[in-house]
Amino acid sequence: MRPVRFVALGDSLTEGVGDLTEDGPRGWAALLAPSLGAGTEFTNLAVSGAQTRDVLERQTPAALALRPDLVAVVVGVNDTLRHTFDIHAVAARLDQVYAACAREGATLLTACLPDPGAMLGLPSALAAPLARRQRAVNAVVHDLSERYGAVHLDASDGGWIADRALWSADRLHPGERGHRRLAARFHTLLTAAGHATGRPPSLEPESPAPTRAASLLWLATAGTAWVARRCRDLLPQLLRLALEELRHSARGTGADLDVAASAAVAAALAALPERRPARTPAGAPALTGLPSRAVLPGSGPLDLEVGVS
Repeated sequence: MRPVRFVALGDSLTEGVGDLTEDGPRGWAALLAPSLGAGTEFTNLAVSGAQTRDVLERQTPAALALRPDLVAVVVGVNDTLRHTFDIHAVAARLDQVYAACAREGATLLTACLPDPGAMLGLPSALAAPLARRQRAVNAVVHDLSERYGAVHLDASDGGWIADRALWSADRLHPGERGHRRLAARFHTLLTAAGHATGRPPSLEPESPAPTRAASLLWLATAGTAWVARRCRDLLPQLLRLALEELRHSARGTGADLDVAASAAVAAALAALPERRPARTPAGAPALTGLPSRAVLPGSGPLDLEVGVS
């Protein structure tokens, strides 16, 4: 029997940012690979800053050329941090990536992720729109994972998010402990599905957790540059979304924004080709009479508010 070919696609999370070794970033996927079985062939194509478009257009063709048995596709957070965010485009790209891997007979490994606003501790009016975007991406990933029979991890839950020892100094990426936790959780799921035969990845770190001083240093140096880049791209729109959030909160109509978001997700999924039977995302409300293209508030060139007077 030939070794398992495991290819990882995605952004900085899968590239390994936050888990730095002498050889560079390592990350959860590299920690997981030896636990899949003896002689596993691992290739990491993830690139920091990648969006769903990058995974579709650049990483997926390179992955398929390797004839993988297992493909990890963990991406979407960077899409939510751009003023061009469009849940329809995200859904369409992910569907194409998943479908291409499935056609080649590869097993998909996917994950839902926490929202960056909560990780950075932003004020609620700023964090809420980002959280809504991430929930929309997670709903799409969850639905498509079921459609394509992926091994899917819900990593958006709050238990591990609240443990700061699991996170790096930048507050956005897992530290070594967090990457090890992700690798172990993926291994449990893969073992249950019959795709992993090796011992689980060790949870014991090789380096100390970042100190508060290291976190402050990051914020004062690299963090400042990161915020500046995001300010140029996202901040003007995010401030408008925050004002909208405050206006709805004052009127008691904040739930309408969630309804509009659910409508946008439902419409985005309904617009996908019927490659496999589609279904309504778990937890999404039953919506009828939707336009052919609903838009998540703050996404794309237009905003559609559903049920807002």
